[in-house]
Order: sequence, then structure tokens, then C-alpha cells
Amino acid sequence: MSFHHPLLLVVAAVLSAAAVAAYVLLQRRRAAALSAAGLDLTAGSRRAGASRHLPYAFLLAALPLLLIGLARPETTVAVPRAAGTVVLLFDVSNSMAAEDLEPSRLGAAQAAATSFVRAQPDSVDIGVVMFGQQALTTQQPTDDHDRAVAAIGRLRTGGGTSLGQAILAALSTIVGKPVSLPDPDSPEPPPDLGYWGSATVVLFSDGEQTGGPDAEAAADLAARAGVRIETIGIGTDRGSTVEVDGFQLATALNEELLTSIAGITGGSYRPARDAGSLADVTDSIELRVYTQDKPVELTGLLAGAGLVLLVIGSVLMTRAYGRLV
Repeated sequence: MSFHHPLLLVVAAVLSAAAVAAYVLLQRRRAAALSAAGLDLTAGSRRAGASRHLPYAFLLAALPLLLIGLARPETTVAVPRAAGTVVLLFDVSNSMAAEDLEPSRLGAAQAAATSFVRAQPDSVDIGVVMFGQQALTTQQPTDDHDRAVAAIGRLRTGGGTSLGQAILAALSTIVGKPVSLPDPDSPEPPPDLGYWGSATVVLFSDGEQTGGPDAEAAADLAARAGVRIETIGIGTDRGSTVEVDGFQLATALNEELLTSIAGITGGSYRPARDAGSLADVTDSIELRVYTQDKPVELTGLLAGAGLVLLVIGSVLMTRAYGRLV
């Protein structure tokens, strides 16, 4: 607990002690005056005298509460909230133009991701990263979800696929600095990114890898940083064909790699067999709920408690004497 005006605590202690001392002194003088007048206090009168102190006890107890309230005490409480950062990671390689999902793999992913963004609270920052052979952040994490939706709508297909580079780009977006893997033949340890347990990456991809950094090593780096990766398989097992530079290329969903990436980070792999089930998949993603320390001022609580004691003391005094004395 902290106080905005701690010096007032000294004032509260001095005034409260002075009030109690004054009351005790007053009662002693009263008892001495009664004794000098020849009035002997019997056991019954002593019990009655004790009850006389009760209203004053409530009034005296209210005083320090009200005075401490003036010091503006403050404490912190842990408030649960769905918060953090979500990076939507979109595969925009040529294979995502396949039409085994309607209207296409990328189109279905865009529709479902847009619904996901619209459903998130303002406390969640959402970023958008697209990747083919390289990766590009198209929208930094923001609580302006309209900007994230606009970035999703601008995605277009083209190029190859590097899931490893995509994960590194997502981590760069989260930590705010470039992230790369050390050379596999180098004794250099993986970089320390710190802990980012409030961040989640949602990867939309058909899982086809055509080059770039090792995807599972990049996923291990994410796991070290506390970042969970949820993978969503876009496509079907039977696959489809896409035309690239005049050639027909076959493409199918690679669930094994997407499952491995998710498992390394403690996330889950979810297949999306059609556009409808893809929307259900993104709806089922659960954001992490964290507690945030929130300062709470206790002035009102102490003032309320002090007023309650004042009212009780006043009522008891009125019943005892018929008036406030």
C-alpha cells in the first residue's frame, strides 16, 4: 500500500491520539468530580457508565479512518483481462491461389481472419505479416482493428514459401527488432529475445516449404521467448493445381510440418477443410488471459467506513441522551 500524501499519516496519528487522550482526561475529571460530590459508583452504575463510552468509541474510531483517507491510500490489485499481441501470419505464396477452398485458399483465410479480428477486444493489439519466399510486415500491431482488416484485404499471392522466415518476421514484429537464426554450423547460441508470453502468432498456410531458414528451429526460438504459434492448415489433402509462369503445379496441404511447428511452441494445429470450417477454427482460438496490476485508491472505502462509524455513534448517542452531545 502507498500514500499520495504520507505526511498526513503523522497528522492522523497525532490528532487521533490527542482525541483519545482528551476523552480519557475528560472522563477522569468527570469521575473525580462525582467522587468529590460524594456520589459512589455502584457495580450497576459502572456497567451503565461503560455503555456510555460506546457512542464515543465509534466516533473516535471514525476519526483516524477519515484522516487516513485524506492521505489518499492506494493499493494494487490483479485484474484479469484478455490482452496481448496477436500477429496474423499469412502465406501468400503461389500455392495459396489454389481453389480447393472457395474462392481460393488465400481468399478463405482472409475472410476467416477478418472475422477473427472483428471479434477481438480493444485490449488486443493485432499485427499482419505476409510471407512468400521473404516476409513483410504489412501492419504493425495496433489496437485499431480497422487498420488490421485493411491490411488483410490488401494481400495478394505470388512467389515461393519460407515458413522459417515468416516465423522470424513475426518474432521481429513482436520484439521490435530484427530476429535471425545463427548459422547451423556455428556454436553461437540462439538469440535471447526475452519473454513475450502475452503474444500469439496465428499462421495461415498450406504448409508447403520451398526454402529459407529451418521452420522448426524458428519455432523453437519462438518457444524460448514464450510465444505460442497456432497453425491453421489452408487447403485439402487431395490438393489442387495452380498455374505459375505458364506451368501447372500440383499443391496439397502439408499437415505434418504445421503440426510440428504448433507443437514445439505449445500451440495447436487445426485443419480447415473448407471456408466454413475455417471460420469455425479461427473462432475457437483462445487468447491468453493475463492479470494486470491496477492501482486502486482506497480513499472512498475509508471515507465510507468512517461515515458508517459516525452514523452508528450518532444513533447510539441520540438513543442514550436524546440528542448529540
